[in-house]
Amino acid sequence: MPSHRYRDVYQRVSVPLTDRQWPANRITAAPLWVPVDLRDGNQALAEPMDPERKRRFFELLVAMGYKEIEVGYPSASQTDFDFVRLIGAQRLAPADVTIVVFTPARRDLIERTVESVRGIPNDVVIHMYTATAPTWRNVVLGKSRDELAELITAGGRDVLELAGDMPNVRFQFSPEVFMLTEPDFVLDVCDRMTTLWDATPERPVTLNLPATVEVATPNVYADQIEYMHRNLARRESVILSVHPHNDRGTGVACAELAVLAGAQRVEGCVFGNGERTGNVDLATLALNLHAQGVNPMIDFSDIDEVRRTVEYCTRLPVHERHPYAGDLVYTAYSGTHQDAIKKGFAEHRERAARLEQPEREIPWEVPYLPIDPADVGRSYDAVIRVNSQSGKGGIAYLLQSEYGLELPRRLQIDFARHVQRYTDRTGTEVSARTLWELFCEVYTADANLIGPDIPDDATVDEAIDALARHGFPVEVLSVTQQTVDRADSAPSAAYLEYRTGDGVAWAFGTGETASRATIAAVRAAARTRTAVLI
Repeated sequence: MPSHRYRDVYQRVSVPLTDRQWPANRITAAPLWVPVDLRDGNQALAEPMDPERKRRFFELLVAMGYKEIEVGYPSASQTDFDFVRLIGAQRLAPADVTIVVFTPARRDLIERTVESVRGIPNDVVIHMYTATAPTWRNVVLGKSRDELAELITAGGRDVLELAGDMPNVRFQFSPEVFMLTEPDFVLDVCDRMTTLWDATPERPVTLNLPATVEVATPNVYADQIEYMHRNLARRESVILSVHPHNDRGTGVACAELAVLAGAQRVEGCVFGNGERTGNVDLATLALNLHAQGVNPMIDFSDIDEVRRTVEYCTRLPVHERHPYAGDLVYTAYSGTHQDAIKKGFAEHRERAARLEQPEREIPWEVPYLPIDPADVGRSYDAVIRVNSQSGKGGIAYLLQSEYGLELPRRLQIDFARHVQRYTDRTGTEVSARTLWELFCEVYTADANLIGPDIPDDATVDEAIDALARHGFPVEVLSVTQQTVDRADSAPSAAYLEYRTGDGVAWAFGTGETASRATIAAVRAAARTRTAVLI
């Protein structure tokens, strides 16, 4: 690999912070989340959203509780312009939702942007951006530091001239590629904007500092954010915002450390859509807070509906292993994991009963599951699934959750061997239904095929004696009886351990009473013609 072609971040930009304070901080409240799916996410789609999809996505974001939403780039396309106008004309945004529109620092485009929001009754943020890093200045814009600073200031003056008299409008500036911009230059430019726009606590300016391309470990970004947090002029009149991308796969960590470093606002996309490897994932960020006992202030209680809507609007699938939202994230195949989860669920139920509190109200302490799947609208049905890597705990859990069976531990071990042979042969995942069918095949028998008729009022000993007289002797070692509380099943079940010529085996039976269930299990045991005489 030609790694010599690349420089580390410290050779590309100065990181002046040395007495950092952010490592000692804690996140105790959610920042302001600002989804940019309708702008930044939309421009990254092979097929950008049509008006119906944009409206459906916007309504989802409102329903989830987002209070500031970037809705488009109205100077870039007629579709975006019309959508912004639609929000105002049809009053799609509740009064407490702020609308954000995006524009370059160019007068004609700023004019078009301001026109798109004119008449909207909601609070509005006009978001102006310009790339500031050296490579972008030199290669893309062809401007020196002074020339670029004047371009940005001129754009800011245009914004102020065209929208400064609109009482519901605030301003935002993003020095794009902030993370590779010289700290003294970006600080100077940001201070110019807050002075020009006369930032006050009553009418704050948002300064959004993007990791437009992720180029360093998250601690470097945190240092850069803390440097700005501690050195900005008019800091009490600034909403400090971040916009991490995910090129190194650490966008979530960048955002979390940036909040520790002083950021108050985070831009991203609900499931991390965006250019290249995507924007930071707002769902993961919010639910990470939830898992730490901090209210994320966004409703993910039906995460599957959120996912379905986002997938429809973007035409992009959410990966099966996506944190919190993927189909398999609450699923365990590994035998050791399954056993721990099964025991964890049992302990959780017992603790709730002991405390006389609902299971949904007591602290969550189930191994391998960082949150209760029910918190995001998931059932426990798919938490444990069975394949060739699974063990007795997972198998027993599925039979218990789907069919109400509480298998004795030694029977769990015995049945796991049969399941292992089945999965090794088929190479497939095993459903609860298939487990049940295999269990019945191994441990039950057709009563009409085994031995004599046995009266309904016979005792278990009488049944054993009758079978022995007809050549079906059974040596019973233990019997476990269980009540099955399911409408689609016989009310009683029995698990019978017995001796054969080859060792110990198991049989299973069900019936209207515990006695009848045990007799059914005895009949199943009797089919083994090698049973030893008592």
